[in-house]
Amino acid sequence: MPVPVPRQRAIPAAESGQARAASSTGALSGALSSGGSALGATAPADNAATHLTLLVIEDDPAGSLPVPEMLDAAGKPIRIRTARNLTEAERLLTDDVHCILLDLTLPAPGRAADGDDELGTLKHVLRLAPRHAVLALTGSGDAERGAEAVRVGAQDYLLRDELDGRLLSRAIRYAVERKRSDTAERRLTESRMRAQENARLERGLLPTPLLQGSPLRFAARYRPGRSRALLGGDFYDTVRTPDGTVHAMIGDVCGHGPDEAALGVELRIAWRALTLAGLCGDELLSTLQQVLEHERDNDEIFATLCTVDIAPDGRRAGLCLAGHPAPLIARPGRPAELLPYQYNGPALGLLPQARWPRMQVELGAVWSLMLYTDGLIEGRIGPGKERLGQDGMVELVRRRLAEGLEGEELLQATVSEVRDLNGGELTDDVAVLLLDRGR
Repeated sequence: MPVPVPRQRAIPAAESGQARAASSTGALSGALSSGGSALGATAPADNAATHLTLLVIEDDPAGSLPVPEMLDAAGKPIRIRTARNLTEAERLLTDDVHCILLDLTLPAPGRAADGDDELGTLKHVLRLAPRHAVLALTGSGDAERGAEAVRVGAQDYLLRDELDGRLLSRAIRYAVERKRSDTAERRLTESRMRAQENARLERGLLPTPLLQGSPLRFAARYRPGRSRALLGGDFYDTVRTPDGTVHAMIGDVCGHGPDEAALGVELRIAWRALTLAGLCGDELLSTLQQVLEHERDNDEIFATLCTVDIAPDGRRAGLCLAGHPAPLIARPGRPAELLPYQYNGPALGLLPQARWPRMQVELGAVWSLMLYTDGLIEGRIGPGKERLGQDGMVELVRRRLAEGLEGEELLQATVSEVRDLNGGELTDDVAVLLLDRGR
């Protein structure tokens, strides 16, 4: 294929062969006159301010296929470029060309006119101009070849000897509009396919709790802050180790874009692997900080984390906080409250030699433990700037518990009320995890 010439200047009508074609009186003389305005605002370059351009590719454009002078709706001349072969057509095919009239009898590059592939020329033009409308020209007795040209990719075919101005004008209008529609449909299909692939990927990255053999009940709610996403910068997980201990974790990478979502998945997977390997407390968090430092894009990225390891008897737990809000615990006969927060350590990624103390917490015989990210408590409550906060969240959960809600229903009602108080969707990611130990 010849090397394309860089985008050229506008070609005057006389330079393109328009003046020569205007004086001819062959089979198509005057056919395009009534169709000039039909090409308005259809340039692949989306530049409606420029003159319209038609490219005719035919072995003898000044003879058998004369094209007259045309004016658009504003009375401006429509530029016509003519090419005797595909090499010349490639040089003339710039972004301001709207439609191509192609003679199918032209030989494809490197192939004789009577070669094996009768549509080789058309295929070459379609590869050369994938964003342009193409009309195929063929003889009156060769309609089957024209129909095959449409199946290959042309917008329509025309029988040379049966053309008149009205038919050709309508054909050009149809070709340009069909190409525009096909392009829009293809882009929409590609967008839907990407969205479906992303959704399948993100669903696969959400955790599946490993609690086989544990009497604890698990529930979770997850709502990413970014539009049309299933995964954000928040992450959580729950696993039961062979000794019967149930480990739960929830975390939040600063920000809520796709990069933060990817980092959150990496930290969650690393946490699960380290937990199953027997690490917990400060040793586990120190290792996670190393993972974060190696995987983050810049030194300003950090992550908050809350880890809980519940003893096999379910009555006590170890709690580690790395810049994260304290969990909420609800027990029969007592108002829901936050677990102690005074031993909170720094967020992961802030201090190179940080330490995270592990605090022992008495849970009791029957309890519900709710871990959450700050997206749940940072929503607004009304038109002002006041936030819900942890105290507001505790009161909200107390009311829902008094109504007898638990498990999934409790989480759904809590998140829905927080969203309603905010006056609409929350802008930050929200993750909530609930573990229950019944009687």
